[in-house]
Amino acid sequence: MDRQELYNHWLIEEQQPFFGWDFTHLSGRWHEEGLPWKYKKFILQYLQPNHQLLDMGTGGGEFLLTLGHPYENTSVTEAWEPNVEQCKNRLEPLGITVKQLFKEEHLPFPDPSFDMIINRHEAYDVKEIKRILKPGGMFITQQVGGENNECLSHSLIESYRPMYANLCLENERKKLMEHDFVLLFNQEYFPYLRFFDVGAIVYYAKIIEWEFPGFSVKKCRDQLIKLQQTLEKEGYIETFEHRFIIVAKKPHAVS
Repeated sequence: MDRQELYNHWLIEEQQPFFGWDFTHLSGRWHEEGLPWKYKKFILQYLQPNHQLLDMGTGGGEFLLTLGHPYENTSVTEAWEPNVEQCKNRLEPLGITVKQLFKEEHLPFPDPSFDMIINRHEAYDVKEIKRILKPGGMFITQQVGGENNECLSHSLIESYRPMYANLCLENERKKLMEHDFVLLFNQEYFPYLRFFDVGAIVYYAKIIEWEFPGFSVKKCRDQLIKLQQTLEKEGYIETFEHRFIIVAKKPHAVS
């Protein structure tokens, strides 16, 4: 395609709909290096059928449903309105409790409510996690760190500044330990992410707006063309993600 055809293609990618937390539109168009841990494996290691489970930031419930946990013992929170509606339509009929989250500083559950709280890539307040966890309860979180995709963000957005620059394993470890949690496992990693067409980057950047503030194809046309030139030379565009995981336990006796 010539440059005008590419530009028109990027405009189409910019308008593609997005639901839940489902990136199947990018299947075959990117490759993400695997993490050295398995989030799901840690959950299943500690989760029992009779446990009350909370999945924070469940998206559309896609991952949650793969756990096979009894629906009557399962609750979810979700903040984004389109996902909340999807959860109500998809999860509530199964018997799963769905709560819209407005502030992570106020989780809409009494204390203590849960044997396990899981959280993948969702903001949280340690005091609230501690409040609604039962004594001996587990908190398992995998987070996107503040350095996520920095090189790609700088390539697209002039004067880019990370929104969550202080979000890293060491800082989150400290917060949990200050609130009496026992850390059973923690690790940090920076996997590569490779895009095989610039249109895939457009789709991604439009969704992950906090990493690409103000992005649009029109405003970033010159930067996209430079990425296209790199793609034609290298065969892919590479960026680096930032991930960390913490498996923590609330003691039976806490201060």
